[in-house]
Amino acid sequence: MQEIQGKTRTVRELLSGAKYGIDYYQREYKWQSKQIAELVNDLTGRFREDYDPNHPRKEVIQYGYYFLGSIIISQRDTLRMVVDGQQRLTSLTLLLVYLNNLQKGRNDLSKIEDLIFAESFGEKSFNLNVLERNDCMESLFNGQPFDPIGKPESVANLMGRYQDVEEYFPDELKDKALPYFIDWLKDKVHIVEITAYSDEDAYTIFETMNDRGLSLSATDMLKGYLLANIDDVGKRGEADKCIKQWLLKFGEIAASHLLSK
Repeated sequence: MQEIQGKTRTVRELLSGAKYGIDYYQREYKWQSKQIAELVNDLTGRFREDYDPNHPRKEVIQYGYYFLGSIIISQRDTLRMVVDGQQRLTSLTLLLVYLNNLQKGRNDLSKIEDLIFAESFGEKSFNLNVLERNDCMESLFNGQPFDPIGKPESVANLMGRYQDVEEYFPDELKDKALPYFIDWLKDKVHIVEITAYSDEDAYTIFETMNDRGLSLSATDMLKGYLLANIDDVGKRGEADKCIKQWLLKFGEIAASHLLSK
């Protein structure tokens, strides 16, 4: 294996001006309400340990840190492919989208749009850039309805988990404390970014590490194994779509069978 580098980054450092992709052998976005509740409760709970409504906003710089975990990246030119940690990174992005919507119209907002997307020549691209998810993310960012029926599992889960963020984010942080919390989230929440510089190293790491609290299923591993043996990028993409469509159809059949019992 080549050299693997690890560096502790703030949320601002990790996402500002960055571009992350999800590789072909990755599983769908599968976090459920339980994981979102834990994420929101952990973050807001740590923030409230230090927050005092009498503090001036600049006092946030003295607040304590929170370690969110690690992500593993395969570096490809200017694009970082997420090998491990996409569940956490996707969920963090949903939280940022929610906070951005929550603070719209305020005079004391904390700028976070550049942690969600980048804009070049009038074109917007999300910092966590997954083509099949972008329409859904665009709708969430703009506060517009989106129909996930017939879409891949990840898209349906994006909608559901965004609603969970709305439900679990505490009311007491939605007023004066909101910009304080966003400032703290950007600069006091730390993530270790581990970077591998070859696909071979990245896949080895992928096989040996799991996201916190959510193990890989046999289906995830089978999908990764099958796609890893297709060298042609175009054909690999076609195979990935076929597998996702098959899994979606299989899920619909299984759900229909359970309801008929």
